[in-house]
Amino acid sequence: MTASRARMPVVFFGHGSPMNTLEQNRYTAAWRRLGESVPKPKAILAVSAHWTTRGTAVTAMERPRTIHDFGGFPKELFEVQYPASGDPQLAERVRALLAPVAVHPDRSWGLDHGTWSVLAHAYPKADVPVVQLSIDRTQPPRFHYELAASLAPLRDEGVLILGSGNVVHNLGLIQWTEDAPPYDWAVRFNEKLRGYLLAREHEPLINFEALGEDARLSVPTPEHYLPLLYVIAQQGRDEIVSFPVDGIEHGSIGMLTAVIGLEAG
Repeated sequence: MTASRARMPVVFFGHGSPMNTLEQNRYTAAWRRLGESVPKPKAILAVSAHWTTRGTAVTAMERPRTIHDFGGFPKELFEVQYPASGDPQLAERVRALLAPVAVHPDRSWGLDHGTWSVLAHAYPKADVPVVQLSIDRTQPPRFHYELAASLAPLRDEGVLILGSGNVVHNLGLIQWTEDAPPYDWAVRFNEKLRGYLLAREHEPLINFEALGEDARLSVPTPEHYLPLLYVIAQQGRDEIVSFPVDGIEHGSIGMLTAVIGLEAG
């Protein structure tokens, strides 16, 4: 895959379980290939399902800590460190682009597993600065889509914008067996979203709650879905969408990864 133009592509990662950090599977292999195929970014701006706030914030520290924001996993997962530097200048650039929306410069958060679990494969050397932008949980989907559109100039400045979540994410109905078949509603919703993405139809993706019972079951809470809106808001008229990997794990966790701005080459 090669970049279709000088602009950086944008990526939505379906990150799934934090155990993917330690595992070698078809998802992590796709993330590694993606990191190798994208021109090396000057910096990364990440929007993770695991940082929701009241209001909008951006990490502004020189050395973000690795946050182990989960429980019940093996000790070795808690020992993982992703020592990427921060980028306070990028944080200020984000604040300027998003004005007049007030964006708080945060120096206490860091990098959560929605970000480092995928970057550990895409950029295993942790040699690209990373800044996180929070998701304002008080705002509706359209707010996030419109806010994200203001970030588009970053793509021409060498910044890789990524969202990390899962388009299908229902922990209440998860099946822990490895070979659990996907629920029919999860398959239908995932396929419907793929169709809208390929057709560049953003309105149904913004108004996903109008997609009925399949949407209600696939997105019982919005935080894992909203990072997708930060990615599609960057799509130019001529930019294609590709899907390096897809699948539904444990019945109800969608692992779709979607890329805008790369084409097969």
